[in-house]
Amino acid sequence: MTNQQNSFDGYNGNSLVKKDGITHNYTQEEIQEYRKCMKDPAYFATTYAKIINLDKGLVPFDLYPYQEKMFKHFNENRFSVVLACRQSGKSISSVIYLLWYAIFHPEKTVAILANKGATAREMLSRVTLALENLPFFLQPGCRVLNKGSLEFSNNSRIIAAATSASSIRGQSVNLLFLDEFAFVENANQFYTATYPVISSGQETKVIITSTPNGVGNMFYKIWEGAVQQSNEFKSFRVDWWDVPGRDEAWKEMTIANTSEAQFAQEFSNEFVGSSSTLVSAEKLLGLKAKEPVETVVGRNIKMYERADIDHQYIMCVDVSKGRGQDYSTFTIFDITTRPFKQVCTFRDNKISPLLLPDVIVWAAKIYNEAIVVIESNDAGQVVCNGVYYDLEYENTFVESTVKAGGIGATMTKKTKRIGCSNLKDLIEQDALEIVDADTIQELSSFVPKGSSYEADKGCHDDMVMNLVMFGWFVSTDAFGNIDEIDLKKMLYTDREAMEDDMINFGFVSSNDDVNSEYRELARQLQEWKDL
Repeated sequence: MTNQQNSFDGYNGNSLVKKDGITHNYTQEEIQEYRKCMKDPAYFATTYAKIINLDKGLVPFDLYPYQEKMFKHFNENRFSVVLACRQSGKSISSVIYLLWYAIFHPEKTVAILANKGATAREMLSRVTLALENLPFFLQPGCRVLNKGSLEFSNNSRIIAAATSASSIRGQSVNLLFLDEFAFVENANQFYTATYPVISSGQETKVIITSTPNGVGNMFYKIWEGAVQQSNEFKSFRVDWWDVPGRDEAWKEMTIANTSEAQFAQEFSNEFVGSSSTLVSAEKLLGLKAKEPVETVVGRNIKMYERADIDHQYIMCVDVSKGRGQDYSTFTIFDITTRPFKQVCTFRDNKISPLLLPDVIVWAAKIYNEAIVVIESNDAGQVVCNGVYYDLEYENTFVESTVKAGGIGATMTKKTKRIGCSNLKDLIEQDALEIVDADTIQELSSFVPKGSSYEADKGCHDDMVMNLVMFGWFVSTDAFGNIDEIDLKKMLYTDREAMEDDMINFGFVSSNDDVNSEYRELARQLQEWKDL
């Protein structure tokens, strides 16, 4: 059952790929084989698929027992998430399944998305290689074959692209494959934008595969939800001992050539942070992200606890230039009780420093006129002046009334070192509760650089810098003095007036009038964004 070696039957001169419009006269044996393959993807893979072996070149795809189970898992579940160790064949297994799905399911769109477009296209090239080595009686006619797409005469197609919010927007995707999803930047935003597309159909399938890459990211969240059966995904796990030929001797040799930490993450499927993270890996594993109780429509503001009229709050702000790279962020902390609590976050990489003060003051007023501590470096000074002078928000931390530009806090090597040290102690001694997924993700990649700490390559640390600033601030006299005064008298004198202000600024409750005001505030925030 080899391919017809007739160039006239091949796609664009490729005699290994049957072009559209070629009629094949099936033998009885071919019909039987076609039916077997249609029914069982594992049979299709074992009998007809070929892959590239590093040592032997092109070889038949001899499935390991766990790979046969993986095919069955893909086929029986609509939403699959696979946690697999390195070099376990998860990617090639997925590739063969995608090809099988496109061949035997007419009028379907399969999307391969990876962290980089080049990676996704390389996955598609594996699909093409497998297609080229199928006998013609199994191949649908090919209409399009290029680096980014593969389209068949049965009106099914396979496309490849990088993960972004616009990757599959406006398209009807029947099977979405996300490779190494734990390493995708801005995975939360991508998944939020993509989920409506993949969930719209009743039979749409999703396959997510990855090795671990710290805690707090979207892959970790989906995997944990699947294990705990709190989401619609079904989990499948491949550990190093599942792969034939790997034993304790192999383990010891691999550790000797790498490290214990690297082996734990890449082969033992342990969700640990980057090596030598500021916060210990053990503690990072214990941080559990929560869903916000409210999200401000049109803005990246997440409320994890609503303001309590009797509580005291501090907001720490990190400012970017608003050019789509680093993020402007703030975190609001409840300091009333111990442990301190992260109760509200903001994260936006597009907002201008000129517009950020309005958002800061709005949120600070909701949280009982929270004390606002703004990093004054670079663009931060613009925000400091906007909050303190333009909007006349008096509860802004003033580093010095003597020096020019004394509004806010100047982040120096010394203050950052103090902040990092205190932050580590606060989290590891359970004195600070972190619940935001973006913050947890950034903590898992906040690593040593020279004599300081910063985000690992390809990661962000803007949310972590809120925590660092808070860690520094709790060591200052300004924070120590908070317990020595009656904050309720300092922040407000009229409870009724304060509650009215909270409503006016969109404080959320179940009351319809309040919700109406909240929607109006969301509309105003959207207008700011559109300016």
